[in-house]
Amino acid sequence: MKLYFSPGACSLSPHIILREAGLAFTLKKVDTSTHKTVDGLDFFSINPKGQVPTMEMDDGQILTEGSIIAQYIAERAENRELLPASGMARYRVLEWQNYITSELHKSFAPLFDPAMNAEGKTLIAGLLRKKFAWINSRLEGQTYLTGDTFTVADAYLFTVSGWSKYVNLDISDFAHLQNFLARVKTRPHVQAALKAEGLPA
Repeated sequence: MKLYFSPGACSLSPHIILREAGLAFTLKKVDTSTHKTVDGLDFFSINPKGQVPTMEMDDGQILTEGSIIAQYIAERAENRELLPASGMARYRVLEWQNYITSELHKSFAPLFDPAMNAEGKTLIAGLLRKKFAWINSRLEGQTYLTGDTFTVADAYLFTVSGWSKYVNLDISDFAHLQNFLARVKTRPHVQAALKAEGLPA
């Protein structure tokens, strides 16, 4: 398998999950401003959406959308901790995956947009802080989002929360969230993924 990624982007989440699952893979860095891969290929020829993460299977099939890629990895590895096979435990993880992708991930996009005015960014930042405040409350007394087991949703929340420092969104006052982020960052496979992407570990 081959994972097309950009350092610190949402592709970090399936990158972490690949390492947690113990599957063999290679990394291909993508410059998302030029849409060129590290070896000069036109990334649009690989994924017409032009977005990371993109997973290329051994048979050449392409899979896109980070939360789906993470689900695929966990199921291919038959890792029932990263994603339970059935029952309410599975749906709780998928519930978090959906919340993070719809309420957090996409909400960050305008904050990265240089065309967005300061007033608009302030409004969106305020809404994001309310969402992080709710997540912080859910993490009280919890090791991870759904209990004591690290899942695909935890990798996703860790990745998206990390964007706050790039857009001056202060979430430092959310103690339970900060404890969660510190806990996830100490995981050996998370450390390995950060180092591989050239990010502070």
